Amino acid sequence: MDTESAPRVIGVASGKGGVGKTTVTVNLAAALAHKGFRVMVLDADLGLANSQIGLGCEAHGNLAQVLHGERRLDEIIVTAPSGVRLVPGTSGVRDMAALDPLQLAAIIHSFSELDEPLDFLLVDIAAGISPSVLAFLGACQQRFIVACDHPASIADAYALIKVMCMDEGLDEIHLIANLTGNQSQGQNLHARLNHVCNRFLNRSIGYLTSIESDETVHEAWRKYRPVVEYAPGSASARDFRRLATLVSDMPAVREPSGRVQFFMERMLAAAERA
Repeated sequence: MDTESAPRVIGVASGKGGVGKTTVTVNLAAALAHKGFRVMVLDADLGLANSQIGLGCEAHGNLAQVLHGERRLDEIIVTAPSGVRLVPGTSGVRDMAALDPLQLAAIIHSFSELDEPLDFLLVDIAAGISPSVLAFLGACQQRFIVACDHPASIADAYALIKVMCMDEGLDEIHLIANLTGNQSQGQNLHARLNHVCNRFLNRSIGYLTSIESDETVHEAWRKYRPVVEYAPGSASARDFRRLATLVSDMPAVREPSGRVQFFMERMLAAAERA
């Protein structure tokens, strides 16, 4: 891929916290990198960023410095042992958790400055339905919703999907069932959630796979490593590798949406060449 080609940009979000959204993001990134893809993660949980912990790297800068003009975006990017490139967010900075639309657009547009070749940009987005969450989701080409089989998680996932579909007009929404007992449980969760979406939103959501509940995931976090590296023979690592294969095989969305998007210039150039 040349430096002008547009990477696939995937937003990973959840209706509520505590369902493993960041765990899914960092392990999907590591699994894709192990398959030979060039992967970058943007930690867009701007108030409580922690992707660097799961990836096992130390951040020496953050997005607040980029937004305030103190550093360029390429100056804060770090590389994890897996080869994944990380754009660190911020943690404990109240102002960054409540950015206005122009500030959010400035962050998204700053990615146009990057000239390194990439295959995937995974955007780890905060939980909920705040304006920043929706702005980042709208700037992505595909949207993955992480949910677990718990009433609160299902209800909040549906609320997020409803806002994306009805208020924002977003599509390319796919479910990842996390912390499941087996694949059948995840498929059942998707069937129930998709039934509600069809009935009340007249929309269907896609399904990717399930990630089995596995204690080695917590052990990996304590060791500051993705579980696909810490325990490659574990059930969860197996599931993350399957997720990476499914994601890499998905058709890419190449047409600009008309919204503010990551790598907009690359997308427009690619569309002109097509």
